[in-house]
Amino acid sequence: MAKQLAIETRGLTKQFDRHIAVNDVDLQVAAGEVCGLIGPNGAGKTTLLRMLAAAEEPTIGEIYINGDRLLRDRSHPMLKQRIGFLPDDFPLYDELTVWDYLEYFARLYNLQQPRRRSRINSVLELVQLTNKRNSLISTLSRGMKQRLSLARTIIHEPLLLLLDEPVSGLDPIARMQFREIIKVLQSVGITVVISSHVLSDLAELCTWVGIMELGYLVESAPLQELYKRLSRQQIFLSVLGNLEALTSELKNFPWVESWEIIPETQQVCVDFSGSPEDAANLLRELVMAKIPLTEFHCSQEDLETIFLNMGHQQAS
Repeated sequence: MAKQLAIETRGLTKQFDRHIAVNDVDLQVAAGEVCGLIGPNGAGKTTLLRMLAAAEEPTIGEIYINGDRLLRDRSHPMLKQRIGFLPDDFPLYDELTVWDYLEYFARLYNLQQPRRRSRINSVLELVQLTNKRNSLISTLSRGMKQRLSLARTIIHEPLLLLLDEPVSGLDPIARMQFREIIKVLQSVGITVVISSHVLSDLAELCTWVGIMELGYLVESAPLQELYKRLSRQQIFLSVLGNLEALTSELKNFPWVESWEIIPETQQVCVDFSGSPEDAANLLRELVMAKIPLTEFHCSQEDLETIFLNMGHQQAS
């Protein structure tokens, strides 16, 4: 049985004057997925997220959240309660304490006592800010402020979380802390759509990837399928002495598509189209040819390289 769709869009289009920001997007995200939206600035990621959050009206097209049609009017108030949206520029109120800030938003969502108090306590624990509950927001680090923003976004227990560039400007430790929280949210069944330029973060978090270019959704697939289809396999080799004997041997192998020498390390990076058995045969043949190998390891291209390769293909 197929998983229920948390998000489905049909022909979703947004036009500002003559500029089409989102162009005929059919996006499907199954419940419980973490979907990464990637693409350059101006690709339409923010506009797409704003429409999914009911903060922007589509020009044409339809949005369904858990099978129900999402409209900006008041026809389905419960539907919007299922959504949490963290825009990339949401202001925090510096003069409030952490607790008062969350209390304010919990009241906006009509959370009543004692439920309100227990919910604030549990989100503070999740985002690791319990010890800052009485601190003024102005005293928090950037990473803490971003985690507090996330706490505010999930205070009402949404089923769908929309995050626009949530880790931009954060240091590596703050990004890692944010990633760990997202993993916890996914583990309890929340569907997450996250746009980011930090592709290494998305590769670690996401189960599904959507790639946007100039308003179009040019690719939408499970991350592992994307790797299988678009990621080239590479073998990194190092040898003692000069590289000529190695490169002349490489010419004999049909699965060796091309290679380049990395100047800093003198490693040879081979684009390889064979199977794991073919890689083992290559290693055996090189050893039998008395090539003094000091390194031989296989790897897949990462998400960043796939994305850059796609850009080059479209540009050429």
